[in-house]
Amino acid sequence: MCLLESPLRYGIVLFTSDRGITPARAAQAAEAAGFDSFAVPEHTHIPVRREAAHPGTGDATLPDDRYLRVLDPWVALATAASVTSTIRLGTAVSLPAEHDPIALAKTIASLDHLSGGRVTLGVGFGWNTDELSDHGVPAGRRRTVLREYLEAMQALWSAEEASYHGEFVDFGPSWAWPKPVRPKLPVIVGAGGTEQTFGWIARSADGWMTTPRDTRIEEQTALLRRIWTEAGRDGVPEVTALAGKPDQDVLARWRAAGVTEVLFGLPDRAADEVAAYIARLGDRLGVS
Repeated sequence: MCLLESPLRYGIVLFTSDRGITPARAAQAAEAAGFDSFAVPEHTHIPVRREAAHPGTGDATLPDDRYLRVLDPWVALATAASVTSTIRLGTAVSLPAEHDPIALAKTIASLDHLSGGRVTLGVGFGWNTDELSDHGVPAGRRRTVLREYLEAMQALWSAEEASYHGEFVDFGPSWAWPKPVRPKLPVIVGAGGTEQTFGWIARSADGWMTTPRDTRIEEQTALLRRIWTEAGRDGVPEVTALAGKPDQDVLARWRAAGVTEVLFGLPDRAADEVAAYIARLGDRLGVS
């Protein structure tokens, strides 16, 4: 099938918090409306005193107080899995470096097993280096830490007797079940679309998720595909684009450029209003 004939997948990303719609209800509404996927973000905490600037504001201020209130992504997705049957479940994005990789591998594999193989792992390097520091992650080594964590988790997910020996993760032959339903759980990296990021993806992941600051998505996707091919990877990388309101002209350009999925954010409103918004968005996109 040629690229232009490949349909875009559409998904919903809910900036979870302890107010408004629950992940379970939002995922139910998204599945009923015909969306392909449902995603949630992650922050374990936000240090009050920070040196790291938010990439959207350029300083220590936050654009949304839900950063302080975000729910645990795996608990959130587990509640969503329990009330849905077909919609894919993902993170936009999670921060594996803030966890013990052996325990996190168990959590993600359990969710994938119980949901029938519906998990896609969206990961980030982490803009909040103060948050990472509280978890013992050196700011200058966060990409290395993430690579080792993903490699170690993949070993636990795929081998009957798994072991891994790296700088930040080290364990001998071990048994760990359940395994994810698919032989390799998809990993999508949410980060600025630079040559450095794309080189990292070509080595260690399966695709790219844009950020709100990426405005040259067609050009960036072409660069990613070139780096992917030069790295000897088969096929083409997944590209997930974040969007606001749907613009059919923009969606058509993204599709032609090789974008495979578009995630739409939700307003921070009462639960009934958000559920109605999801239904209207599905109608507008024609996914119902």
